[in-house]
Amino acid sequence: MNVDIAIIGAGPAGLCFARSLASSGLSVAIVERQPRAAIAAPAFDGREIALTHASRAILERLGVWQRFDPAEVSELRDARVLDGDADATLLVRSADGRSGQLGWLVPNHLIRQAAHDLVAGQPDVNLLTERSVLGVTRDSGRVVVSLDDGSCLHARLLVAADSRFSQVRRMLGIGARSFDHGMSMLVCRVAHALPHGHVALEWFDYGHTLALLPLNGERSSVVLTLRPQAMREVEAMDDAAFAADMQRRLRDRLGAMTTVGTRHVYPLVSVYADRFVSARGALVGDAAVGMHPVTAHGFNLGLQGQAKLADAVLQAHRAGRDIGADEVLARYQRAHHAAAWPMYAGTRLVTRMFTNERPVARMLRGATLKIANRLPPVRRAIAAHLTQGG
Repeated sequence: MNVDIAIIGAGPAGLCFARSLASSGLSVAIVERQPRAAIAAPAFDGREIALTHASRAILERLGVWQRFDPAEVSELRDARVLDGDADATLLVRSADGRSGQLGWLVPNHLIRQAAHDLVAGQPDVNLLTERSVLGVTRDSGRVVVSLDDGSCLHARLLVAADSRFSQVRRMLGIGARSFDHGMSMLVCRVAHALPHGHVALEWFDYGHTLALLPLNGERSSVVLTLRPQAMREVEAMDDAAFAADMQRRLRDRLGAMTTVGTRHVYPLVSVYADRFVSARGALVGDAAVGMHPVTAHGFNLGLQGQAKLADAVLQAHRAGRDIGADEVLARYQRAHHAAAWPMYAGTRLVTRMFTNERPVARMLRGATLKIANRLPPVRRAIAAHLTQGG
C-alpha cells in the first residue's frame, strides 16, 4: 500500500493527528495492534483527562469536543496542593487566571471514541487493525513499514504514536531518556458524602501521593501513587475496604466514601525522546514525551504536539513541497522541544521535591508552598500555566 503518511498507533495522539489532516487530500494509513472493536468502543480505563483551554480549542477545531456528552464533562474550578501534615497549602483559584475555570475533566476512553468516530468517517484514511510493525527501512525517498501479516506500507512520512514504550521509535533510530519512578499509580472513581466544590486536590503525603479530581455530582477520580508492594496490598482489597482506605488516607475530608466502578493500575515511567524526528519519521504523543501525571499535562502536551506537526506538514503540502523533508520536520522538532522540555524538566523537579521525605526536603517544600500562596503573581503564573497548558 502506498500512502502519504503512515501513523503507528490509534491512541488519542495518532487519531487526532489523522483528524488534523482532514480535507487536505493526503492519504493516511493508521496501523494498530488492537482489534477494531477495542478502538471503536474503548473500555473505561480509569483515567480522567484534565484538559486546558488550549486543548479544548484544538479539540473543538477537530470536532472532537462537540461529540462529548455534557454530563461527562466536569469543570475544574480550583486546585489545592497539600504537603504531608504541614498547615501550609497552595490554593490555585480560577479567579487567579483569566477564565471561569482552570480546565475540564473528560474520561480518556470518551476522547478516544470520539476521535475514532470522526476518523472512521474521514476520506483517505485506512485503519489497519490487528497489525504490528516488524521493521522500518527507507528506500528512494520513502519509508517502508513491514507488517506482521507480510504486507508493507510505503509512505512519504512515518509518524510513531505507539506509547511511551514505543518500538517504532527505536526502529527509527531514536533513543530516549527513560526514568522509572519505582511507583505504581492507581486510578478509580469514588462517591463521597461531602461536596468537592469542583476543587482538585493534590496531596503529597508521607509514603504516598494522593490526588482527587472532581467529577460531576458528589464523585471524584482518585489517583493514588504507591510503591509496588504497597499497591499490591491495596489492589487486593475489596471495594468496601478500598473505599474505607481512601477515606482514611484523606482523613475524612470528603466524608464517607464508596467505590464506583473498576480500579486500574499503571507503572509510573517518564520518557523524553533524544529527538522527535529522524529521516522521514516523527514522534507524537507519549512516544515523544511521556509525562509524570502530577501536573496533569501529558495529554495536553501530546495534543499540542500533533497540532504542531500537522501544521508543519500541511504548510509544506499546500506549498507543493515534500512533506517528509528534513526542513519540514526540523520545524516541528524546534517548536515541540521548546514547549515540551521546560514542562518535562519542571515536572521532574516537582516530583523530586515533593516526594523526597528527608527532613530538609520537607522544610523546603513546605516553605515553597507558603511563599507561593502568599504571592498573587506566583498564583497567577501557576493558574496561567494550568489553563494554557504551558
